Amino acid sequence: MAVDEGIAPEARTADDTTVHRLKPNAVGLLGVVFMAVATAAPITAMTGNVPFMVSSGNGVGAPASYLVAMVVLGIFSVGFTSMAKHITSTGAFYGFISYGLGRTVGLASGLLATFAYMVFEPALIGIFSTFATTTLKDQTGLTVPWWTFAVLMLAVNAAGTWFGVSVAEKLLVVLLATEVTVLAAMAVSVAFHGGGPHGFTFAPVNPVNAFKGTSAGLGLFFAFWSWVGFESTAMYGEESRDPKRIIPKATMISVLGVGVFYVLVSWMAITGNGEAEAVRAASSTNPLALFFGPTERYVGHWAVDVMQWLMITGSLACGMAFHNCAARYLYALGREGVLPSLRNTVGRTHARHGSPHIAGLVQTVVSGVLIAAFWAAGKDPYTGTYVLLAILGTMAILVVQAVCSFAVLAYFRSHHPESRHWFRTFTAPLLGGVAMLAVVVLLVSNMGVAAGPESGSLVLKATPWLVALVAATGVGCAQYLKRRSPERYALLGRTVLEETKER
Repeated sequence: MAVDEGIAPEARTADDTTVHRLKPNAVGLLGVVFMAVATAAPITAMTGNVPFMVSSGNGVGAPASYLVAMVVLGIFSVGFTSMAKHITSTGAFYGFISYGLGRTVGLASGLLATFAYMVFEPALIGIFSTFATTTLKDQTGLTVPWWTFAVLMLAVNAAGTWFGVSVAEKLLVVLLATEVTVLAAMAVSVAFHGGGPHGFTFAPVNPVNAFKGTSAGLGLFFAFWSWVGFESTAMYGEESRDPKRIIPKATMISVLGVGVFYVLVSWMAITGNGEAEAVRAASSTNPLALFFGPTERYVGHWAVDVMQWLMITGSLACGMAFHNCAARYLYALGREGVLPSLRNTVGRTHARHGSPHIAGLVQTVVSGVLIAAFWAAGKDPYTGTYVLLAILGTMAILVVQAVCSFAVLAYFRSHHPESRHWFRTFTAPLLGGVAMLAVVVLLVSNMGVAAGPESGSLVLKATPWLVALVAATGVGCAQYLKRRSPERYALLGRTVLEETKER
C-alpha cells in the first residue's frame, strides 16, 4: 500500500470497513527505544525509588533488587517479543491477549491497560509539579503554585501527541540524553575514584541481599515499579519501520539497557557514600542526599544543580510518554467501535500528522479532571497525587503483564504450533507470568507502606476494587457485544492492517 507520508492513511478491518490509521514509518529503532525508556524515567526511578528502597526496603541490597527484576523482566520479554514478531498492534497487550486468550479476556485487559496509562499521566504531573516548585524555590527563591506547572505539563503533553510521534520522539531524545548523562557522570566518577570512602563494595549487587533488609518485598516491588512502561514498545509498531524486526529488538534493548543502567547507578550511589552512610542519608530528612552527596563530591556542586533541573525534565519526559501510550490505547479501542460513537471520535487520526489527536485531547481532559479532583481534596502533589495514582496504575498494568504471559502460551499452541519452542514460547512466558503474579502479591501486601502518609487513604483502600471493577467492565462489555452485536464482538483486538497483519 503506497502512502503519502504527509497524509494519514486509511486501512480496512476484518469487516471490510475503513478505519483511520497512524502514520507509518514515522519512527525507527532508536526512536521506539527512547519512547519506551522515557516511560521508565531513569532519573525519577533512581532519585524517587532508590532512597526509599535503601531506607525502608532491602537496604544496601537495592541494586541487587534491580538485578533480580532485570532477569525476571528479561524472561517475560522473551515471550512478549516472540508474539510481537507475529502481531503488530497499537493496542499492544489488548491485541496480544485477544489473540491468545480470546476477545473477552482481551477487552478486559485492554481496558485495564488503558486505565493504567490514563492514571499514570496525572501521577507524573504530580511529581513533576513537586520537583519544579521545590527546585525553583531552592535555586531562585521564587514560590510558584504547583498547579501552574500541572497546567503547563498538560499543555506540553497535548501538543506533543497532536503533532505526531516523530515530534515527541525528538523532544524525548533531548530530555533523556541529558538525564542519563548526569546520572552516568556520577556513577563513572565514583568508579574512577576507586569507589567511596571505603573503596568498592560488592554487597549491593549480591543477589542474596535483594531478599534481606527491613522489607525485602517492598524493595523488590519498587525495583519492578521502576520499569513500568517498558512494554510500550509494541504500541509504536504501526508507526515504526519494519515493526516485526524493530519492536522485539527495542523491547529487549529497553529491558536490559535500563536494567544495567539502574544496577550501575544505584550501586555507585551506595558505594560513593559508603554502605552505612548510604542508609543514613536515605533515612534522613533529605533522602536525595543519597545521590546529591556523591555527585557533589566526585563531580561538582554544579552537577547537583543540574540534576535538580533534570529531575523536572525527566518527569516531564515520562509523563509525555505515558500520555502517548494512553492516547494510543484509547485510539485502538475506538477504531474498532467497541462503542459505535468511538470510531469517529477517539478512533480517528489527524489528517496531516497521522496522530491520535482526539484520543490525546480526551486523555488531557481526563488528566486535568483527576488533577483538579486531587487538588480540591487537598492532596499533596507528591505524597497524594503521584504515589496513590502510581500504585493504582502499577497494580493494573502488572495484572495485564501476567495475563499477557499466559496469552503467549495459548497463542503459540493454537495459532503457530510450528513456531513453538520449549523456552521462548513455553518456559519463559510461564516463568514470566508466575513472576508477575508474585509481584502483584508484593504490591498488595506492601502498598500501605509504599503509600507512606497516604496509607489510610480511601483511594488506596479502593485500589484493588477499582482494578477488579475495570476488568469486570471489560468482561461484561465483551459478553454484551457477543450476544447483541456479534459483528462488533468479532472485531475486538482484531483490527488488521495490510502490512502489519497477524502472520
